[in-house]
Amino acid sequence: MPELSFQYPAWFFILCVLLGLGYAALLYYRDTTFKEQPVWLRRLLFGLRWLVITLLSALLLSPLIKKTITEVKKPVVALLQDQSESVGAVLQGDALNQYRQNWQSLRDALSQNYEVHELAFGNEVREGVNFEFTDKVSNISEALRDVYDRYGAQNLGAIILSSDGIYNEGSSPAYSGATIAAPVYTVALGDTTPKKDLVLKRVFHNNIVYLNDKFTLQIDVTATNCSGAQTVLNIGKREGDNVTPLQTIPVNVTGNDFFVTKTVELEAKTPGVAQYVISLAKIPNESSTVNNNREIFIDVLDARQKILILANGAHPDVSAMRQMLDLNKNYAVSVANATDPGLDVSKYDFVVLHNLPSRTNEAAGVLRVLNDKRIPRLFIAGMQTNFTALTQAQGLVSAQSDGAQSDDVQGFFSKQFAAFSLAPRVVEELPKFNPVLCPFGNFEANPTAQVVLRKRIGKVDTDQPLLAVGETNGIKTGVFLGEGLWKWRLFDYMQHQNHDVFDELMGKTVQFLSVKEDKRKFRVTLEKTVYNENEPVLFGAELYNDNYELTNDSDVAISVKNQDGREFTYTFNKQGKAYALDAGILPVGNYNYRATTNFNGQSLSFEGRFSVRPLQLEFFETTANHAALRQLSAQYGGVTVGPEGLAGLEYLIKNKETIKPVIYQTSQTNPIINLKWIFAILAALLALEWFLRRYFGAY
Repeated sequence: MPELSFQYPAWFFILCVLLGLGYAALLYYRDTTFKEQPVWLRRLLFGLRWLVITLLSALLLSPLIKKTITEVKKPVVALLQDQSESVGAVLQGDALNQYRQNWQSLRDALSQNYEVHELAFGNEVREGVNFEFTDKVSNISEALRDVYDRYGAQNLGAIILSSDGIYNEGSSPAYSGATIAAPVYTVALGDTTPKKDLVLKRVFHNNIVYLNDKFTLQIDVTATNCSGAQTVLNIGKREGDNVTPLQTIPVNVTGNDFFVTKTVELEAKTPGVAQYVISLAKIPNESSTVNNNREIFIDVLDARQKILILANGAHPDVSAMRQMLDLNKNYAVSVANATDPGLDVSKYDFVVLHNLPSRTNEAAGVLRVLNDKRIPRLFIAGMQTNFTALTQAQGLVSAQSDGAQSDDVQGFFSKQFAAFSLAPRVVEELPKFNPVLCPFGNFEANPTAQVVLRKRIGKVDTDQPLLAVGETNGIKTGVFLGEGLWKWRLFDYMQHQNHDVFDELMGKTVQFLSVKEDKRKFRVTLEKTVYNENEPVLFGAELYNDNYELTNDSDVAISVKNQDGREFTYTFNKQGKAYALDAGILPVGNYNYRATTNFNGQSLSFEGRFSVRPLQLEFFETTANHAALRQLSAQYGGVTVGPEGLAGLEYLIKNKETIKPVIYQTSQTNPIINLKWIFAILAALLALEWFLRRYFGAY
């Protein structure tokens, strides 16, 4: 019942009544205007005016009306259905139709007294159950956490989870971490009887390998009730519709609960996404052969940089540099003479020029190509070098020498150098190495040069550079002003029985100079090159103006083509100052893509590739895991039933004392002056008084 209260003492209302009486009395009894009217009319008009004045003055006391609202909240019952492929393998035909009817009957019966929500889970948790069983994974833990997130703050009464208990993603359901305060009833689907089955359980491999590297596959094979059987493990490489056999390994099953790991070594011979097929030969009376096969995808990267050592003539320094560079598997090293016919330096990523330009060969054509292609280079200047031409070819060091005389020079590290770091052992040991031969002359580092080593002549440390790095017209360049590097490498081995000091110094110098900077104005990125078939393919793109500032003024289109030549076209969405595209879930296979845009009248494009691999987790565990379901129900105070026990769950839930409606009571307090019907009453009373006075001629 509503309660009335005042913000002032209640006895003030008496004053309001008296005020109404006084005002009405003065108007209708003291004023002679109404004496000729009938008594009943004056009394009626008196009452109307008294009531209006009393109500108006009472509103000035700010009266409040308080009422209590009661709401009954039904318990929430969440129905969770596992829609993974392993469940669909056992629920088929008449069994599926009967199960579906029982599920719907349970839902309808519970809906009369409970707030029922149906959720499907597998790849993800979603509302609604369609009984299609196409999900590629089962994640029971995520389903429980999702229910807690959705309904944990509500009156969650019970959870009914129907599954075969097989989970191949996420943690064990018993350790989901969801602090659910409601009982969990589980419906155990599937068959727990182990069948005669060979399973290619897992294949462990690197997702990325480098060209010409050898890599290993670790293949786990399991067998149930197959003791004494013999099978063959086949490994092949798929190219289009053809599979090239690579290795064959016999497998003898020695028990009914059999497990073995086979290790296979393969070689990455061609760049790109390599697709390997691993399979187990079928044995007699095997229950399922779907889980006998697996396909894996490995991205083979040709990340090796092509390095050319170009010499003016034969020299032991060339051999020393090649031996050092060959240690890095990411380098493909070639050696050539400056006079070799058909020489094409444009196909290399980095060039070492030994004694070039020389007094007999200024190598103008080679240098022009290097500049046009913006290829980084390292000059090793010795007694045959033309230093006038060298000074013009690079902007790091000014060199004045005719090469007729020489100095024996050791190197010590410049304290100001910070372009890359070297081990303290290298800094300490290198000044002790045998001297190299340097042309006599005047050598001076330009301001743009970063000096790595300076010359030590005899016991005198000079400011003259011995090794300097930097950029010339935006191209990374290095200059070593001496010959005899082979002495350093030999001395390093004599002192330490290895070449670590020499290899680190020259190796890091080459690495610093040869690292490529991506200065393309249009780029497309993928999170990875191999996707599972249940994952959306997400693209990103960046477009830069002439100042290398991000912009997305232009539209970007992309064409994705599968291995059969079918083409899919998309347009990127603009996101911030970049681009983004969700191409969705694509069929299994290899894809090439080409993105294009037009910016400032210039056509830009970017090409790449990716693959979508099949996900077969649901076929590698075929025996239902009812123990996990029973453990889950016991943990949360529920029970486990079979599919035929669905109807009985309604009775169990109704008789569970903790599953009850929750009554919520809230109090609302509002000023009476906010009630519109109060003003309607006052207006009606005043209108009635006016009408009576007008009708009986009281004006």
